[in-house]
Amino acid sequence: MSAQKDRWVSSLVFLLFCASSIPRSGSVGLQQEPSPQHYFSGLEAGRASLAFFTPTVSPGAQPFLEQIESSAEALQDYGISVVKVNCPKEDVSRYCGKENALRKAFLFRGNRLIREFPTDSLFDVNSIVANVLFALLFNEVKYIETLADLENIENLLKGKSNMVFAYVPATGTAEHRAVMEAAFVYGTIHQFVLTTEAALLKATSPDDPDVSSAWLLFCHCQQATDPAQPCRRTALGQPLTLLNIHRHLKLMGAPLVTEVAEDPEKVSTVHLQLGLPLVFILSQKETYEADRRTAEFVAWQLLGKAGVALLSRDLVDLNVLHRSNVALKTPDEGMPIQYLVLEDTDEVITLVEDKNKVRQIQEDEQQEEEEEEDEDEKENNNQDIQDDQVVEAVSRDKKRELPLEQVLVLTEENFHSSLLEAARTVVLFYASWEAVSLAVLRSYSEVASHLKGTPGLLLSRVNCWDWPGLCSQENVTQFPTIRIYKEGQQSVTYDGMWGTEELSSFILLSRVSCPLKLATMDEAEGYLRGEFPSELSSHHHTSLLGVFSTTTNEAREAFEEAGNILSGHVRMGMYFEDDALALSRKYSVSPPALLLARSGGRSVEGIALSKHSVQDMVQMIRYELLDIFPEITVPNLPQYLQLRKPFLILFSAGDISQMESKEMLMLAKGGAQKAFVACWLNLKKTPVGHGILRKYFSTTPSLPVLLWVNLHAGGQVFKFPPEQSITEMNVLSWLERLQAGLEIPSSTLSEEDWKPPLPAYDFLQMMEPSVPELSPNTSPHPGDTPVPHPAKSPGGDTAGGDTATREEPSQESTAEEVGSPGRDLRGTAPRLAARDKQGKRHIEL
Repeated sequence: MSAQKDRWVSSLVFLLFCASSIPRSGSVGLQQEPSPQHYFSGLEAGRASLAFFTPTVSPGAQPFLEQIESSAEALQDYGISVVKVNCPKEDVSRYCGKENALRKAFLFRGNRLIREFPTDSLFDVNSIVANVLFALLFNEVKYIETLADLENIENLLKGKSNMVFAYVPATGTAEHRAVMEAAFVYGTIHQFVLTTEAALLKATSPDDPDVSSAWLLFCHCQQATDPAQPCRRTALGQPLTLLNIHRHLKLMGAPLVTEVAEDPEKVSTVHLQLGLPLVFILSQKETYEADRRTAEFVAWQLLGKAGVALLSRDLVDLNVLHRSNVALKTPDEGMPIQYLVLEDTDEVITLVEDKNKVRQIQEDEQQEEEEEEDEDEKENNNQDIQDDQVVEAVSRDKKRELPLEQVLVLTEENFHSSLLEAARTVVLFYASWEAVSLAVLRSYSEVASHLKGTPGLLLSRVNCWDWPGLCSQENVTQFPTIRIYKEGQQSVTYDGMWGTEELSSFILLSRVSCPLKLATMDEAEGYLRGEFPSELSSHHHTSLLGVFSTTTNEAREAFEEAGNILSGHVRMGMYFEDDALALSRKYSVSPPALLLARSGGRSVEGIALSKHSVQDMVQMIRYELLDIFPEITVPNLPQYLQLRKPFLILFSAGDISQMESKEMLMLAKGGAQKAFVACWLNLKKTPVGHGILRKYFSTTPSLPVLLWVNLHAGGQVFKFPPEQSITEMNVLSWLERLQAGLEIPSSTLSEEDWKPPLPAYDFLQMMEPSVPELSPNTSPHPGDTPVPHPAKSPGGDTAGGDTATREEPSQESTAEEVGSPGRDLRGTAPRLAARDKQGKRHIEL
């Protein structure tokens, strides 16, 4: 497991960067068997499967089927298959008989039945995953009901291992699922204990806990070697989600105090990586033991809130250390370390906790200004916010009125007549209860405002919850969906990202025929310069012109079909007049050919068309439209990852210099450019790049830095020698040495598949047309969306490179040598004059 220890960090800093939300169907992992005989004959020993046996499906069973299918992909990550078994009419067995009739689902391990589930207990994806994992982990996760049960388990674990104790108000909830997913991953490291008894929660908490909210405690039993000594407990102070549990366990597994002997600016610990501050207790040789106990006391008080390090001033030559006894390093990029003089440990603890309180107050004030809610609503506001970023945004902005005056509301009565009112009608099909639909509605309102007054264009919307028959008639099976209806033509469905800029560009491009047929040489030349057609002259798109002769009909027809597929995404023109040969020869190609005009026609590239199939044409056009030396951003990264080529990527703290841009562009245009992707990343525009560099290196290197990264073969990261200037000749020479095996990689990424701790929200969750017709009591809800795939690595029982171990300080020895336990910083820096202290009080910072 040590090889997988840091995979969560790589997931957080890189795959969140990569997640550009390509929609996925919720039923990808569902298997189907034609009969019970086929199903039982194919069961594998030790492999778990959740089966439901279905005769003719009644409309009332449709919600259950949708949720069970949506859970298939999540369960597949745990090696659990979801199988739909078709029952012949004559089969009256236990599973297919009338007594079942889709009222039960069955969990098998091999041929052995583990448990039967009533379908009313599997009401959404959360309940399905939670209950299935709970059944499979029955022997690993202890369910308890009394305080005596909890104490017995603690006594058995003392000196051996730690315990994770969780309370959930009810099973089958999102919190229950998060606990079970965490237990699936960490069950071999920690003992998981679960309860739903509110009385037990109150007995374990000194305060009056809210029994309507889930609760999690990490019990440090491994260090309680004395049977009479109770296990210390550290509560999770955040909502009970898989990501927060993973983060909490990683913090609990880090060393209590880390000893460092280097410049604090270069120190990186798991706390900083997880967004928490790091407190340095400044020490010296003469007072080491007292300083160590002080640091341990502070660390226990700040456990889960900040990291604590013991910094030796004898080994670090920094003048500022002689004027301070505490330093604070925040995870914020570019923030300097604060060196302070504090009186006692209470001030150290307050320093960290007050910063969190100030930040929370600022967020609350901003939330109050945006939402303009009264005091009662603000008290309950946090309960409405879910972990999913889209749902959170909707919840946060739910009181904000959207400017939808420019968007026409369509119904069954006016839908078809409204389509005739404009040359092009854009229709947003959405569900008013669904979070992503509401988020897209905001972007759509901004698009409507931006495109206000555009001739021949009508923007409209259909609430499929109110008009399910209309959406079913239009074959809308996923929410949200945007389509553009053109008079006399087939509608075009939008499948891109949901941002305002992307939507506006798609709508504007779709106003022009794709491909646009050009009649004269002047029109073709104007098209390449970006001047034609007039409605797109103010928009800077790369222009693609297909040139065909009268003898290249096959290629021309494939090009036209490719244009229909790419309509709204690409600016495509077509010229096949008698003088097409003269036009193509001007750019040193022969028909059939593509002319690619970038940067407003200042450069035109001629490309011969050798393949004439529609699929090859579409793939080629998409590839040729990629930039030669692109700036990598979150939205465009997936396009370049799909090429499955190594990256030669230049990380920069801002815009790259003209010289570097020129050299890298020549490199990208060279003969070897098809072997790799030459690109660059601006850390100011894409700050997640800092996290990527920290994954590649222990600390962020000086910028700019040029790296060779092969994500698809070996995962090796090579760093271009910083002492050399970035020129085409130097880089090519370096690449030759690299290919010859003469360069040593700076780091090697894990061979395990990288998965994000939270998945991208399912922007187009598949829905059957009959779903909107269900009654409100059986309808899906916004919360019934895919939830986090588990991180499959424990990744956090210790922090790599830290040698300090966690030990609870002895109160007796502390009292003898320091006076009161951990209350004094007198052993650190020499006391300074009162005026110096007053100038550095932390409350004034």
